Order: sequence, then C-alpha cells, then structure tokens
Amino acid sequence: MMDIRDTNRDTNREAIREAIRETIREAGDILLPDGEDAGQTGSATVPPESAGDRLDRFLPAAAGLSRAAAVRLIGEGYVLHRGADGQNRPLPDKNTRLAAGDTLTWHIPAPEPSEALPQDIPLSVVYEDGDILVVNKPAGMVVHPAPGNPDGTLVNALLYRCGGSLSGIGGVLRPGIVHRIDRDTSGLLVVAKNDAAHRALTEQLRTHTVSRVYTALCLGGFREESGTVTLSVGRSRTDRKKMAAYPPEAWRTDPGVRSAVTHYAVIDCYPVGARWGQSFSLVRCRLETGRTHQIRVHMAALGHPLLGDPLYGGDGTRFGRAHADLIRGQCLHAGELELIHPRTGQPMRFTCPLPEEFARLADILRRESENG
Repeated sequence: MMDIRDTNRDTNREAIREAIRETIREAGDILLPDGEDAGQTGSATVPPESAGDRLDRFLPAAAGLSRAAAVRLIGEGYVLHRGADGQNRPLPDKNTRLAAGDTLTWHIPAPEPSEALPQDIPLSVVYEDGDILVVNKPAGMVVHPAPGNPDGTLVNALLYRCGGSLSGIGGVLRPGIVHRIDRDTSGLLVVAKNDAAHRALTEQLRTHTVSRVYTALCLGGFREESGTVTLSVGRSRTDRKKMAAYPPEAWRTDPGVRSAVTHYAVIDCYPVGARWGQSFSLVRCRLETGRTHQIRVHMAALGHPLLGDPLYGGDGTRFGRAHADLIRGQCLHAGELELIHPRTGQPMRFTCPLPEEFARLADILRRESENG
C-alpha cells in the first residue's frame, strides 16, 4: 500500500508549493499570476514493491491521474523527487527509475479559464493598422486571463475591439500578446494582429532589436548618474511571489535563473529627506532583456526599490503613506517603444506620457525639493 499523504492542510500545501515553484523555469517570462488558486498538491513514498518502476508508470497511480496528464506534469516541472541525499529536485525525464523510499511531490495547477471572452473595456490605442496595435495599458489591468484573473484583462478588451483579427500563436487565452508588463505597471504594449506579425515581433524581442524604455520613481539618491545592471533574475528561493537577483553568470549553471540586463540613467533627484526621511529619484530604465519583474528586481538590488512596490521594499514610506491616493502599486511606466514594422520594415517609435497620478507624485517631489 502506497504511503500517500493528503497535503490539503495549509502549512503542508504551502511548503510543497514553495519547493515546487522554486524549480519551475520562467518559460517566456510568464509570471504566475496574482491571486492564482493553490491547485492541488500531493506526495507519495515509493514502497519496496514499486522499486524500479518508471516515473510515468508510478505517478498516475499515486496521484490519480491519467498517464498523459502525469507526463504533462513531469514535462512542465511540477514533479519533485527526493532521493537518498534528501534533496528535492525536478524530474524532467518520465523514464526515470524510482528506488524504494524515494518521495515524489507533485502540484496540479488550478485550471486556466477555458477561453477568453470579449468585454467592452475602454482601451487607449496609440496606433493601429492591419498588422499591429499599440496600446497604453493602465496600471491595475492584467494582460491576459489566468487563474485568479479570468476576465477584465487586456485580452478581453482586445477581443471586443478586434474580434478575430488577432494572432493565434499565443493560444485562446493570449491572442495577439507578444510581450507583457506587470498588472500594476502602466504603458505601451504592442499587439500582433496576425501570425506573421507575431513571429516577426517575437524575433525582434529575441534579438533585442525592440527598444523598451520605462520611467521609474525610486527610493533614495543614486551614487552614479547612469549605469548597467547585469544581475541574473530568477524565482526567489524564500518567497514564491517574488523574483530575486543572482550573480551575473548564475544563469549559465542554474536552470531556474535567466540572464538580465537593464541600462539606467537618473532623470532627476529629489532631496526631500528633511521632510520625508529619504530622497527619491526619477530614473529612465532601458531593457536589454525582458525578464519577469526585471526593473523592479534590479533597482531593489541597487538599494533603490520603486516607490509603492509591495514586493521589493518600496512601500511603507512616509511619503507613500501621505500620498496613498496617488499610488496604485509600483511607480513604473513603459513610456517608449521602438520596433521595426513587421510588414513594411520601417522603424517606428511610440511614446506616451506618465499617468496623471505618477506625474503628480513626481511634481510634488520636484516642488518640495526646489523649495527646500
């Protein structure tokens, strides 16, 4: 009889989720969405009579899954193996032979919404033609449906506006979506309206020929007016909701870490420490890569988290508490986007101003710093 433990208890479930998600690679930098359902977790110890069984034969019986579903979990990194050394490791090979006493731990993610439906949600469209659409996404809007965010997303709005005129490469939940920005980040996104445009834009992102520039309002004053951050980025090993900075070359040996490069330049500095206990800086950040939370992680690693960022140390400031009505999350805006048009080959540049609340925060700090 297999020793199968029910892990629905909150403490055990969270421990398993943390262990599993540490091993999940950020394929395409798709972040596990805010509010994601816990899904189902479980574990089983291999009994002596099952020693030598293949993983793809043992797991279906242990987890109550079809073989196809079990193989899919294995391939997506949702199965951990703890052997004689006591270390949890992912088992990507379905043909792995198991030993008596080995422990398997698995996570079955909550199902994604089966489809995205059109919703009449206002969009700020910066540019549109037959191949691409550039939109200014407001802070607070999720890009595509996912567990915890089934509707009210940018994709729902795009489906209402464009109907079937969107690239299908991203699947039914991500039609037209070529790249993403965080829910509480505002600014420019390019959307593909056909598969040819999608492929061309994806290639531009891969070869770093798309230029994406953000404006960030950071805590503290920078020692250097400009610089480049090359710290690798990967899932935090202590908090599953966060990403973390790792040494620049860590991506070469750690499969859960990816290379990341951010170029920054200080636009303005606000020395308002006498009133608010610290200074602030308005910073221009240009992405060379586009990893999950990259700018937020890199600025925090420099000691300058973004104002209002609850994950990376930018919330709880005196200034932030005094102006909470203007802060919707991290103060980060994707204000410049340059790309090559996928059909004409012509370079295109798009800009959009700071959102009103963000601009007001910067203006308040500017006036206070000028007035001493």
